[in-house]
Amino acid sequence: MIHPYVFHNESLLPIEKVRLSPGQAGLICGWGIFTTVRISRGEAFAYERHWRRLEKDAGIIRLPLPYTAAKIRANLHELIRANHVTEGCARIYLIYNSVGFWQSHEQRPQTDLILCTAGLPEHREIVRLGLRAHGRHAASPLAGVKTISWLNNVWSMAEANKEGFDEVVMLNERGEVAECTSANIFAVKNSKILTPPLRSGCLEGITRGILLEIAPEAGLSVVEQSLRPEDLYSAEEVFITSTNRNLISVGEVAGHSISAPGPVCQRLCELFETYVSDYLTRRLASAAR
Repeated sequence: MIHPYVFHNESLLPIEKVRLSPGQAGLICGWGIFTTVRISRGEAFAYERHWRRLEKDAGIIRLPLPYTAAKIRANLHELIRANHVTEGCARIYLIYNSVGFWQSHEQRPQTDLILCTAGLPEHREIVRLGLRAHGRHAASPLAGVKTISWLNNVWSMAEANKEGFDEVVMLNERGEVAECTSANIFAVKNSKILTPPLRSGCLEGITRGILLEIAPEAGLSVVEQSLRPEDLYSAEEVFITSTNRNLISVGEVAGHSISAPGPVCQRLCELFETYVSDYLTRRLASAAR
């Protein structure tokens, strides 16, 4: 559940005092972007990476970005303190208001900023994945952009949940594995860690990017490679990654059992936890100066 205080544009407010309007055309039609940031020890983990992705996505969808990284970080930490968040997550939304016919004459900024926090969602230690054809359109100019137009993801997840799955593998128009609805996916085959390339239509996930950097330093080979469902079925290990869940082992994909948890995923979990701890130690030491 969202915590009681929200940061809206220039103000920290109780959630019941925040006013959003039908005249905000970007809100109604989904012209906006967002990111989910992990909060650990009261600090926004990997904030710089999230901001770079927001800047990139804003450029792609032509969303005016009048905010600076430092300003939004300060606003976010004001919110974290107000909501007394030690461990949890935050959402940063940027919504383009000046678009389309269905606007109002109210005074409003060109781009709305909304920040909110929540606890971490519960999840299983080992998950089951369904499969959905045409879940991603890799050829779309918006492929890989984290927009607030999120219906395809929540609808696909709801349908997968009805079938008893925890998440669902989204295939692109070529029948290739792209990602899950809110997680990147990895497979281990012949001692190599494989993950779909960005051209598959997947999101450039923050946890994914960190693993691509730190795994080779530990002698683990990571290859961005096109994958098909059969590659997952025959893999030695499969795991998914996301900001809220770090790394989670997969025990089944569309009825095909996979050994879990596997040693590679466990080793990467250890490496990732060390990376997070080092990052937080540096950030907290810097803030204390």
